[in-house]
Amino acid sequence: MRLAPLFLLVLAFLAAPLSLRGATPDPGPDGFRFGVTLGGISFVGLSVEYLRGSRGIDVTVGSWALRDVSLSVVGKQYLGPGSVLPFFGVGLWGVAAFPEEGTGSVLVLRAPVGMDWQIVKRSYLGAAMNINRGLWVHRSDPTDKTPLNKRLVPLPGFYYRWRGS
Repeated sequence: MRLAPLFLLVLAFLAAPLSLRGATPDPGPDGFRFGVTLGGISFVGLSVEYLRGSRGIDVTVGSWALRDVSLSVVGKQYLGPGSVLPFFGVGLWGVAAFPEEGTGSVLVLRAPVGMDWQIVKRSYLGAAMNINRGLWVHRSDPTDKTPLNKRLVPLPGFYYRWRGS
């Protein structure tokens, strides 16, 4: 898969709100948002995001099959005004798996790009394409010396978040 067209599309998508002069990003008042995720770093997960102005810190914990645990910490930047806000971010995603063969773990660089939509007061829906690249792996099989695959892996994710008062 060629990623150059994807990066150009993402750059155009992110640059559009910046062309609105005088507009200030407004993802809502400062504070915490709590939510449920589907896809992205896990099949299902729970998230907490702290917002301050147009920036946020997102912490998500989840699992793919209840034999693993995923933890992601991402810094986000929201762009543009309105109830639908594009965002991009960067952070780390760690996974520890506990199969019958032994324990394995991986550390991944994560860069989500997506949209956050305020559907009603204090309720938000979001979607993101998470571009991931492996940084480190500890395989459960000690005889497996396969090198870490360093290609970019896109994973879509969706969420619902509720903002506290």
